[in-house]
Amino acid sequence: MSWLLARRASQVAVFVLFLLGPLAGVWVLKGNLSSSVLLGTVLLTDPFVLAQTLAARHVPAASALLGAVIVIVFYAAVGGRGFCAWVCPVNMVTDAAAWLRARLGLRGGRAPQRALRLWLLGAVLVASAVAGQAVWETVNPVSLTQRALVFGGSLAWGATAAVFLFDLLVAPRGWCGHLCPAGAAYALIGAKSLLRVSARHASRCDDCGDCFAACPEPQVITAPLKAKGGAGPVITDRDCTLCGRCIDVCPPRVFAFTHRFDPRKD
Repeated sequence: MSWLLARRASQVAVFVLFLLGPLAGVWVLKGNLSSSVLLGTVLLTDPFVLAQTLAARHVPAASALLGAVIVIVFYAAVGGRGFCAWVCPVNMVTDAAAWLRARLGLRGGRAPQRALRLWLLGAVLVASAVAGQAVWETVNPVSLTQRALVFGGSLAWGATAAVFLFDLLVAPRGWCGHLCPAGAAYALIGAKSLLRVSARHASRCDDCGDCFAACPEPQVITAPLKAKGGAGPVITDRDCTLCGRCIDVCPPRVFAFTHRFDPRKD
């Protein structure tokens, strides 16, 4: 099974569910990825948006709080960064930049420290507290990319293009892996998630390096694959996006999806 095709199907399906209302009058999902209503009943709230709202000292409606709890419980179970790989439309933008970068043979580029996204998360909350509003939502590439795909607009497309060019010309895999504060928030939410990838068949590894080249967060692979520091085979690092790239590109089939309590290995 190609996990790339599965991810694309998931991302397109989410996009189509939002489009069904405006185009066909079938309101499965209404709103956007920051705040939406499922089947006209269940409000779903992005936890990072809620955190900004609370920092701005606004009291959200009880339905918005419940919507955030639903989202948090779901991603805490299946993996927070799974949002980045399976739902977020910016993932398609950054994947396209990575593909074009490889096709053009571009080398070099300097990405900032990965911890910067956590600092940005904190800075956004402080800025929201000072400004009295959810400041990130005015420039959020996730909602702007979704808006660009549905409605167009120069500002929306400009944000999408900026992310693409940043990953293409400045820092490979730079936006999602090093800067996005929303991704940092989802990583914290899914830090103890049940769904995981395991290097169960590490003994088959031929050191080709394809998994490291394909993975947007290659630092998460080393310890489970090489059993460093007594690490088990399961990738438990919160930054793993559960994208399945390592599974797709590995001919010896070293990797597989499993749960965090699976100790099996060759």
